[in-house]
Amino acid sequence: MADELSPGDVDDRKRGETAQGPEDAETEHDARVDDHEMPFLDHLLELRQRLLRSVIAVAVLFVPSFAFRDEIYHFVSAPLTTFLPGGNLTAIDVASPFVMPLKLAAFTAFIAAMPYLLHQIWGFVAPGLYLREKKFALPVLVSSILLFYAGMAFAYFVMFPVAFAFFAHVAPEGVTMMTDINRYLNFVLKMFFALGVAFEIPVATFLLVRSGLATADGIARKRPYVLVGCFVVGMLLTPPDPFTQVLLAIPVWLLFEIGILVSRFGQRSTE
Repeated sequence: MADELSPGDVDDRKRGETAQGPEDAETEHDARVDDHEMPFLDHLLELRQRLLRSVIAVAVLFVPSFAFRDEIYHFVSAPLTTFLPGGNLTAIDVASPFVMPLKLAAFTAFIAAMPYLLHQIWGFVAPGLYLREKKFALPVLVSSILLFYAGMAFAYFVMFPVAFAFFAHVAPEGVTMMTDINRYLNFVLKMFFALGVAFEIPVATFLLVRSGLATADGIARKRPYVLVGCFVVGMLLTPPDPFTQVLLAIPVWLLFEIGILVSRFGQRSTE
């Protein structure tokens, strides 16, 4: 007959099982990932299903976005219309008053659905990741969407008011600013996307260092080239004036520096 365990022995065994639990769970999870191999056709079917869900989500959000197109238009155009006579944009093309609010509503629906879109991407990729990779990838995914929204907020609340105020005050006397709605909204949507992507630079830098493809010091040595590249990007994305080019290039360069700092911190934590 087996000897009965004392309460102290039971507690010691439980502590031992608890100590080994996370490692055993990770090993078991990774083994399931290695054993579970889906045929290529199944991957395509799942990808098709998740793409269909994403399109439906954008379509569903497009309905209220189009219903509130006037409110969205007034919100987006506010940084410029503040400095325009009468507070109105002009429409040169015949179809602009309909096409541009439609385009703006579609963009709004896409941005609003982005967390769900990234969730679908995560659902497609996650089954093939090890447990340690999941713990690393999920915070990166969440920080990416937050930084994208932060980039759009920076464009709207910081860049647009400063840039449009500058244009309004440097206009020669006798010249009235009358901006076309088509060109303005195209510029705004382009800058929203550009700043949103630019704010992903710290995440991209951290991923390069964490994956071993580069080191923080190696990336820092490329600083002169990155600084020139920031001004080139600013030249390509902004109107042909040095003020808005600098207004875009400086934040992008600062984000690059933040990415280096975060990468160095990540290197120390893994050493």
